[in-house]
Amino acid sequence: MSAPTMPAPLMSDSFIESLSASAVDLADAVTLPPECYTGTDFYEFEKDALYFNEWQCVGRESWIGEPGEFFTTRTVNEPIIVARNLAGEINAMSAVCQHRAMLVAEGAGKARGFLCPYHHWSYSLDGALVAAPAMNKTCNFDRKENGLPRFAVEIWNGFIFVNFDLNAAPLGPRLAKVADAISGYDLASAEGPRPDPAAKLPWNWKVMFENNNDGYHASRLHAGPLHDFVPSGRAEFPHSEPEDAGFLRFNGTLHPDASFNATQRAVLPVFPGLTDEGRSRMTFANVPPSLSLVMMSDMVIYLILRPDGPESHELETGFLFAPGAMAEPNFDNLLDMNLSASGKIIAQDMHVDGLVQEGLRSRFAPRGRYSWQEGAQGQFNKWLVHRYRNAHKRLAGAEAID
Repeated sequence: MSAPTMPAPLMSDSFIESLSASAVDLADAVTLPPECYTGTDFYEFEKDALYFNEWQCVGRESWIGEPGEFFTTRTVNEPIIVARNLAGEINAMSAVCQHRAMLVAEGAGKARGFLCPYHHWSYSLDGALVAAPAMNKTCNFDRKENGLPRFAVEIWNGFIFVNFDLNAAPLGPRLAKVADAISGYDLASAEGPRPDPAAKLPWNWKVMFENNNDGYHASRLHAGPLHDFVPSGRAEFPHSEPEDAGFLRFNGTLHPDASFNATQRAVLPVFPGLTDEGRSRMTFANVPPSLSLVMMSDMVIYLILRPDGPESHELETGFLFAPGAMAEPNFDNLLDMNLSASGKIIAQDMHVDGLVQEGLRSRFAPRGRYSWQEGAQGQFNKWLVHRYRNAHKRLAGAEAID
C-alpha cells in the first residue's frame, strides 16, 4: 500500500463520536460538523480515511483504447498515470520518479514507456524500472525494487477505478445493487468524448457531492420550465448499507423520457436497454468519494471529483450517449439543446455551492436538520461516518503501538 509521507492527524474521540448524530435515521439526523468541510486537520485525516483506502474513479476505459495509450490525473495531490500496456492490460501507478521525485509523465498520449526528463530513468508501461543511467557504482541498487509504485485497478461499467491499496477488497461486489439499477444504460458500451480539462472549484468536495444528490433543492432553486418536470416530491431513496460502495436516488418525472432541454423530452436516441420504469424517472447513481452519475433517457452526465485541499477540488464533467447516437447527422445541434439547459441548471448549483462553503466558515454555521427529500444525504453520511470511525480506530491503534 502507498501511504502518505506524514501520518494523518488523530482526531479526538469526542469529535469522532459527535459524527454519530449524522449517521442515524434521517428524521433524527443532523448535518456533519462544519469542520468536516473546512478544517485542514480533518482533510488530512480524511485523506487517510477515504482516499488512501477506497476505490476512486479516474476516467473511462475508452480514453486508453489502444496499447501504449495513457493519461495522467491526480487526487489529493497524488500524481497518477493510467496506461494500457502492449498486452492490452490497464495499469495505474504513481507518476513520481523513484530517483528524485520528478514527474515522469504529463497530460495524455501514446508511448512505449515513460522517460524521466530530469535524469533519464525510464519505466515500462507497467511501471517497472527499465534503465537508470550511471547507477552502476551505487551500492546495493536493485532496479527491480525501484519501479513506480503500482495501484490496484478495477473496471466498472466502463469506468476505471484505482486503489492505492494493492490488497483492497474488490469494488464490484459492493456495487451490485447500483449496477442492477442502472443496467439498462449498459454504460460499458456507452459512448462519449473525453471531457474538457478539469475545473478547479473553491469548495469542499462533499459540498459538490451533496448538491448533486440533493432532491430537496430541485423544485426550489431550479424552479421553472427547465426543471419542473422532475419535482422534488417524487424523490425516492433505495436502501443502502454503510458498507456498500455506492447508493442511489431515483426521481420520478411527470412524463416518460424527460430530459433537460426546452422541450422537456429526450431529443437524442434513448438508451435501448431502459425499461418503462427506467424511462419514467431520472436516476442518480453514486460511488463516493469520486464518481456521481446523473442519468436521463438520452444522456448520462458523469462527475469525477478530485480534492486538492480542504476547501477546493477539481471536477471533470463528462457525457455518455447510447451507442451510435454520436453518429446521428443532427447530433451536435440536438446535444446543444441539452447542454444549454443543463448549463443553466449547473450554473445555479455552482453559485449556491460557493455560498455554502462561505457559510460553513462562519461561527454560526449549524448542524442543521434534514427534510425527507434529502434521503441521499443520509446515505452519504452513513457511508462517510462508517469510514471515519474505522480510520480513527486504526490510527488510534497505531498511535498506541508507537
